[in-house]
Amino acid sequence: MASTKSRELDRKKFFGDPLLVVTICVLTVLLALFILYPLSMLLIESVYETKTTLNEAGEAITTGELTGSVFARVLSMKRFQKAFFNTLELGFLVGIGSTLLGLLFAYVDVYVDIKSKFVRRLFSLVAQLPVVSPPFVLSLSMILLFGRGGLITRSLLKIYDSNIYGLHGIAIVEILTFFPVCYMMLTGLLKNIDPSLEEASRDMGASRMKVFTSVTLPLLLPGLGNAFLVTFIESVADFANPMMIGGDFDTLATTIYLQVTGGTYDKSGASAMAVILLSLTLVLFLVQKYYLEAKTAQTLTGKASRARMMITDKSVRIPLTILCSLVSVFVLMMYVSVLFGSLFKLWGRNYSLVLSHYEYLLKYDGLRAFRDSFVLSAIAAPITALLSMIISYLVVKKNFRMKGFIEFVSMLAMAVPGTVLGIGYIRGFSGGLFRTGILQGIYGTGLILVIVFVVRSLPVGTRSGISALRQIDKSIEESAYDMGAGSGKVFLSITLPLIKDSFLSGLVTSFVRSITAISAIILLVTPQYLLITCKINEFAEKGKYGEACAYATVLIAMAYAAILLMNFVMKYLGTSKAQRTAEREAKKYAKQAAGRKK
Repeated sequence: MASTKSRELDRKKFFGDPLLVVTICVLTVLLALFILYPLSMLLIESVYETKTTLNEAGEAITTGELTGSVFARVLSMKRFQKAFFNTLELGFLVGIGSTLLGLLFAYVDVYVDIKSKFVRRLFSLVAQLPVVSPPFVLSLSMILLFGRGGLITRSLLKIYDSNIYGLHGIAIVEILTFFPVCYMMLTGLLKNIDPSLEEASRDMGASRMKVFTSVTLPLLLPGLGNAFLVTFIESVADFANPMMIGGDFDTLATTIYLQVTGGTYDKSGASAMAVILLSLTLVLFLVQKYYLEAKTAQTLTGKASRARMMITDKSVRIPLTILCSLVSVFVLMMYVSVLFGSLFKLWGRNYSLVLSHYEYLLKYDGLRAFRDSFVLSAIAAPITALLSMIISYLVVKKNFRMKGFIEFVSMLAMAVPGTVLGIGYIRGFSGGLFRTGILQGIYGTGLILVIVFVVRSLPVGTRSGISALRQIDKSIEESAYDMGAGSGKVFLSITLPLIKDSFLSGLVTSFVRSITAISAIILLVTPQYLLITCKINEFAEKGKYGEACAYATVLIAMAYAAILLMNFVMKYLGTSKAQRTAEREAKKYAKQAAGRKK
């Protein structure tokens, strides 16, 4: 009886806040329209076959029927079978390699006492660069350094038949591209391990390796599985790297793209392939989100109770630092090669320094490409950040029937490969239910590109917002409600200021992800808009590596400038002058105290 009255009271309170009800309704419609609907049309396209026949009067009559013949045809295609197994093989290699490399960097960051600030900053930079750069920049670097005209293979080692294309080239590039994701995930998990568990083993005479294998590793296993699946999904969904450096090693993402843009223009076949790829990534996403994340939370509960004693043993510190340093130097060398690739006259033949590639960029559509990319990304970023915070607020702070739906669908885009989403939007908004009307008109416009940018970045911002909101005490907001404030007032005046760092992070992350995106929008871009990533891909395919490097260099500079601007805003504008003064004084006294101890 009491519970019934409580539910009735909650219901009255819920419907007594019209802004909250409208927000939930609008969000539900938007998520269904721009995430579920395109994917549903993709599924229908793959099982619904249309036939056009002529009647007695000579008029064309189109009929359709549900059939599994499209899937049967696709599954029997040798090209598809080869691409499917290639995708799984690549996913396993990249998942294992990225997880191990991420674990190495995370362990060194959390456990190893590195004296040099320069070395720490180097490791941090290397873990950040692949995140802010276009997804195929490392592929471009591999071609420049190790291709047939590569600086290392041809000019230094005199190897004239080097072949970097294929499985080994894609695997190396994707491991270096995706390992920062594992690094960030595992760093948080390692910091949450209670140091007393490991120190107890050390006190009983266990070696460092024994402590790691018997204490640290078992606690990390669910987190390692989580990191493996995340990078496996990223690898399976990746389009740009296999397209640029894959050679004849086809993956599902590239096969789907070629099925649409190739000579056959097989729309139904591409839709069926896209559904199979989506099914694969969706199953992995569900396992990762609802099983491994829960297992990780159960294994690592709470935070470390006290400061960890860092490893100073030379036998551990030096080998691990050397390994991380070698990887860091290799990654930096690859990015530096892109910079010099934009300055050398003809890579592999003439290494004289010129600015002709940048002059070409300025003369032929370069400024337009940067303008279009910047404007569309700048429009998408604040929309994504605000939507992410609203969804996070509803998921964490409110109870209503559609809560599970909103949370699941907003995260679903994380499991949808870019090419799959692109085909879904083509089928959904160039035809489907919107053959006429306002929504049919968005196909081929900048609006559909902005929507795709928002959908692709929404899961990242939502996860960040949920984590930040769970740290806010409910009593802060409840006191505002008790004084008569509505949900909108509480969100804008109390909640949003408390999570401003997460909001700014989501804003910049969305901008960077949008301006460096390619797989989701390459099928949707029309001549009306020029995007930087599409131009880089176009030049690389034509072998114009100088122009491709010039575009990539400017794009990386733009993305990194956005991150530096965010860090500046969060550091100096997020706190008051008195707080900054207090922080400086505290650091000064801490240094003085450390000096006296010495």
